[in-house]
Amino acid sequence: MSSLLHITNGDSFTQRLEGLKLKGDIITWREMLCEGKTETNVGSESFWKTRFEFLSKNYKVTKSWFVEKTLKEYRSLCNHKQQDQIVLWFEYDLFCQINMLAVLSWLKTHRKYAEISLVCSGKEDKTDKMYGLNDLSDDQLLNLYENKTVLTQDDVEYADYVWQLYCSDNPIRLENLTDYENYNFKYLSASIHIHLQRFPSIKNGLNAMENNILNLSVSEKPKNKKALLGIILKNQGLLGFGDTQYERTISRLKPLYSTFNPVRLTKKGKEILEAKTSYYSYIRENDVYLGGALKYNFLYNTNSDRILKL
Repeated sequence: MSSLLHITNGDSFTQRLEGLKLKGDIITWREMLCEGKTETNVGSESFWKTRFEFLSKNYKVTKSWFVEKTLKEYRSLCNHKQQDQIVLWFEYDLFCQINMLAVLSWLKTHRKYAEISLVCSGKEDKTDKMYGLNDLSDDQLLNLYENKTVLTQDDVEYADYVWQLYCSDNPIRLENLTDYENYNFKYLSASIHIHLQRFPSIKNGLNAMENNILNLSVSEKPKNKKALLGIILKNQGLLGFGDTQYERTISRLKPLYSTFNPVRLTKKGKEILEAKTSYYSYIRENDVYLGGALKYNFLYNTNSDRILKL
């Protein structure tokens, strides 16, 4: 008898999956490795120490919450040693794809014998809409499950390799990856491209996401901060971030707003958005990491789509 383990991308989908009554146990991967410093050795003591320090400092996560929510679930994953079939449930966006790479890196080391399959939602019809797992009906989910992709050893090794590059101190190595089409990760290339656009742009010192927030603030004329958040979440492209992540970003951009009731930029905010001046020296911090790289040690050239090291 083969035994089965499902690893999901978050609590809300875990509840959904439980309702589908599929065979097997379910583990929830509770992390957001697209933000803050990451280390290659997923699950090690130093890995979790680094993650807790970031979450504690930036999201006020308490030690007891971290132990209860993240570490207990991780230990449960460690204790599931017998399953020889593991199914990963992730989505098309950057948030999910980075978590997926980390999980695959861990599985490569700790579950060498297992058959690993991937269920990944995204482009599900002829429209341009990208679908999260929770956007799909039960029938659609079961259909995705029936047609899940069995990953080869090469796929798993490649995911681990991309994870190592994501955790390295130089994103230029990630930029030089071109062989995505040889592997079973159809949304990974776009996610890595989006990741590289999170480094500050040459034109005004803000990255693509920060510029998008300022753009929406001007074009959509939100009545208040809550309305602005709703607009950002609807127009965030492939990032897949949550409202708490955007609240944190808006607080860092706060000096560029004259008011949030209604939402209005200052004169300087407009000048920065129009690339007449740069915000780099004001927003720069020495300890902000994207994966293993310091965010403000690199610039993104929007004309050439290339990363420059400062």
